[in-house]
Amino acid sequence: MAFNVKVFQTRALSAVVFAAVMLAGLLWNQWSFLLLFSIIHFGCWWEYFNLLEKIHNTSINSFIRQGFMLTGFGIMLLFCAPQYHIAGYALKTNLAIPVSAAGFVMLVMGIFSKEPVHLKAMGASALGWLYISLSWGLMIFLYHHVVTVNLGDSQYEFSGKFLPLVIVASIWINDTMAYIVGSFIGKTPLSPVSPKKTWEGTVGGVILSVVLVGVLTSLLVHNNVQWLLVAFIGAIALVASITGTLGDLLESKLKRMANVKDSGNIMPGHGGFLDRFDSMLLATTAVTIFLLLLY
Repeated sequence: MAFNVKVFQTRALSAVVFAAVMLAGLLWNQWSFLLLFSIIHFGCWWEYFNLLEKIHNTSINSFIRQGFMLTGFGIMLLFCAPQYHIAGYALKTNLAIPVSAAGFVMLVMGIFSKEPVHLKAMGASALGWLYISLSWGLMIFLYHHVVTVNLGDSQYEFSGKFLPLVIVASIWINDTMAYIVGSFIGKTPLSPVSPKKTWEGTVGGVILSVVLVGVLTSLLVHNNVQWLLVAFIGAIALVASITGTLGDLLESKLKRMANVKDSGNIMPGHGGFLDRFDSMLLATTAVTIFLLLLY
């Protein structure tokens, strides 16, 4: 895969704007964090439906679309911490169930409407609750979850923005380095599903993501390299990078089945919501499972 300067410039400029929006949502406060991933949640769902319609050569009516998205959003809200409340009303206990109930009603209306219902498309849509809604729910969970780790003589508490930022940084560095390494030395195709990806680029991206995220985190925390901390954060980056690559391949498979190049066009050079967050969807779930098993 030859290095294309114009493509890289377009991708880089889009990535800068995208990074600014993402970092503002991630770092401002808990509400900007929830708003950011709520928008991403609905954007991913919309594009997922568009892919399913093309794959199954059918039309999914608006009631079914909105029903799945609202019930999915209700699932996502179930992971909100008590800090998410308005005038004493917690989103988790006072909003998640009504939103899910409204979504269920819309689903029923869509199923019993005059328009035909494609059973395979409905089944694939239901998988979106796991693929999209659960993943972003776990991202909200990580935002308020505290992981206490004893590494040698030091104890670390990872909470708030830290774990989501590690996941995001791991994915970004992995994607960027895999593209650069693959552009220069990539020769062996990784998968027929995504012919532009190479084994050289993939392995290089994972290694550089693990090293850079681990070392940079240690420098930010200690102002020097603590190898036990590097190993712990590097393990998270490793899980995120590998499963992120699998997430990318999964979405590439869906696009190939739908016979489209991109799932959307919100970002020049990067495509749509699913194109940009496919890696993070699987990586967030995998990192959460990894941390829960470990601690």
